[in-house]
Amino acid sequence: MQQPAVGLGARVRFEGRAWVVAGVLAGQVRLVAEDGEVAAVLLSLLFAALDFAVLGAAPPRRVGPRSLLDGLPAQVRERALAWERHVREVETGSPDGHGPNGAGVLRPEYDLEAFTLGQREEAKAAELTAAGMPTSAVTVRRMRARYRENGVWGLVDGRITRVRSALERADERVLAALTVVLEEQRERSDGTLGRLRVYTERLLAERHGAGVVALPSPTVFTRLVRALDEGEKVLGSARQRRWRSARPAPPFTTAVSLAPGELVMLDSTVLDVMAVLDDGLTERCELTIALDVATRSICACVVRPRGTRAVDASVLLAQMMVPAPMRPGWPEALAMEGSVIPYQRLLGIDRRLEGAAARPVICPRTVVVDHGKVFVSDAFTAACASLGVSLQPAPPGNPSAKGHVERTFSSINTLFAQYVAGYTGSDVTRRGSAVEDEAVWSVAQMRELFEEWVISGWQSRPHDGLRHPLMPRQALSPNEMWAALIAVSGHVPVPLGREDYIELMPSRRQKINDYGIRIGYRTYDDVALNPYRGRSSSAPDGLWEIHANPHAPERVWVRLPAGWADVPWIHHTLVTAPFTDFTWQHVKRTVAQRGSRVAHEHDIALALRDLLQRAGAGTGSRRERTVAARARAEAAAGPDSAQACSPRGDGLLYEQAVGGRAEGEGGGLGTDDGFGGGAADRHRTRRQKRVPRASDPGQQDVGQDARTPGDGRAVGRKPQLHEAADGGETGPAPSTPCDAAPAGKNPAVTVYDPFQEASQW
Repeated sequence: MQQPAVGLGARVRFEGRAWVVAGVLAGQVRLVAEDGEVAAVLLSLLFAALDFAVLGAAPPRRVGPRSLLDGLPAQVRERALAWERHVREVETGSPDGHGPNGAGVLRPEYDLEAFTLGQREEAKAAELTAAGMPTSAVTVRRMRARYRENGVWGLVDGRITRVRSALERADERVLAALTVVLEEQRERSDGTLGRLRVYTERLLAERHGAGVVALPSPTVFTRLVRALDEGEKVLGSARQRRWRSARPAPPFTTAVSLAPGELVMLDSTVLDVMAVLDDGLTERCELTIALDVATRSICACVVRPRGTRAVDASVLLAQMMVPAPMRPGWPEALAMEGSVIPYQRLLGIDRRLEGAAARPVICPRTVVVDHGKVFVSDAFTAACASLGVSLQPAPPGNPSAKGHVERTFSSINTLFAQYVAGYTGSDVTRRGSAVEDEAVWSVAQMRELFEEWVISGWQSRPHDGLRHPLMPRQALSPNEMWAALIAVSGHVPVPLGREDYIELMPSRRQKINDYGIRIGYRTYDDVALNPYRGRSSSAPDGLWEIHANPHAPERVWVRLPAGWADVPWIHHTLVTAPFTDFTWQHVKRTVAQRGSRVAHEHDIALALRDLLQRAGAGTGSRRERTVAARARAEAAAGPDSAQACSPRGDGLLYEQAVGGRAEGEGGGLGTDDGFGGGAADRHRTRRQKRVPRASDPGQQDVGQDARTPGDGRAVGRKPQLHEAADGGETGPAPSTPCDAAPAGKNPAVTVYDPFQEASQW
């Protein structure tokens, strides 16, 4: 850009006012305003001001957009460059613009001393006319002016650079009506252009009268719609329109995380695989994962039947902080000891890593979630607060705000789900025939298959988004990235005890009455409540804090001055089969109330027992069998949220001694550290069964709900059958999801066996 000339007496604009230059000395200029105010300003500051201008002076020459010539046709570009040489020759006497003293060749008719500028313009016009391009001196003068104003871009044929639009000759009334109609389509279902034409015609009739404004032909109307919709995507799918309406205004910034746990994204989706619930019923299960952005590690996962609850998301946070155990039947290559993770160095810090699988242990700092009711619930918010996790909700209806986890779900479908028996495809148009008949895995087996794939397939697979600064061309796996970052950020173990898991469950506040505690039309009572019946707590509201697990509603936990009290349901001996709050509410809606509230609760308990018995025998309706099958599948989900918080102690999250302490001692998650204690042990005695380890001789099957894929680990294969003592096939090779520690480390893990209890009753 040409430097502006500022001389004495010149009028300039500076800071929104007009000034007169009174003097220039040593890089400073003295300015005098119209009201007599005097100011001394550095020339550099004066020229750098955004509103600076020399009033009354010609605009300075600017560098033309020469790079725009690359987008023009070759013929148009060469014509503009030829005109540049002609203009330079007229003004300087040389086609290259160097003037008489330059190295260019000078022609006599363009001698600056012999001919005036007007004569040189006429000579150039005659030259071009003789060359076959009729040109006048006025045209040469006009091209000179355009060149001085816009450079070589001003010499381009304007007919080529002019932007043509279908809206130029359209009726303004039609455009206004069509704009309104398109804006209204953002929240409507998809439609055709014919519907837009009908709505536009109606709106024109309402505004201007019937037949006053005529619509253009269908071809012209389509061009108008396309021109107005350019960049707005109103004609796209309804999903795209909702996404564009909900997203915040750009520009956007990329989510950057430089340490494990700095940014973790949680989300749920329906897995594109059919799972077998019970009695042959099949249903797509729901997958919830926690993805660490820095390492792209799937830190924790929950696989459940439809209906993920807030307690599942809460315990998902706890799963991230606990090492993943090696399951019976897993190859030794999946152990952390044989991976790229610095196992020996970490083992000296966190003894829980002994015998753990090759999955990172990450403590989340910030969690990004959507506005699903599970993630915005009070229970999940309280769980984040208790663990010191910052909760960051994404903008509503904007999945791109957590695009890392959304993209991971797509990778799960292509890398895992499509190879599993019972794969349904992403929608009905991609679904095969009789997919339900292909499903062979239960929900518990599906969870174990997915956990094994995460460690063997996802954590060790190179990810294009993971690059080390010293190796930018080498894609790293999530485990390799975690090993690189953990050396910088460090690792601090966070042991979780029994009380921590109780704190993660949904809570409520209410009184302790003479009859006990009533929640959801269920009454809970125990002798531990006797000293506090009818009394107020020490809290300001006088109410008692109660925690309940919706996946295991047969007991609740009450915070008493002496600690947590395990309070069972008064009818827990009447209903022996596992059920959930969803199952209870289903039965409650079908049982008409007769008599008192206490009698009605007893009737519901009897109806629930009858429902579970009929569904177990296969004689109930499909709806009843589905409700009961979901309850049994959730009860057999292993170390997920329901089992992690279960009072039965069947599947505490990765039960293992912490820091070398004996099992059952404070701070650890030993096998004796179930959610029992006191009165809970009395109710638990008949409901527990020791599960033999895979190495125990004479190991027997512990029920269909506890079966896992065993040795038949190939994804998509049916469960491998093992031979009984008599040589017959007895079912899948048994293995226990709860047997977290290696053989000899955890000999007393227990699971609840409804079939054993039913036989006792």
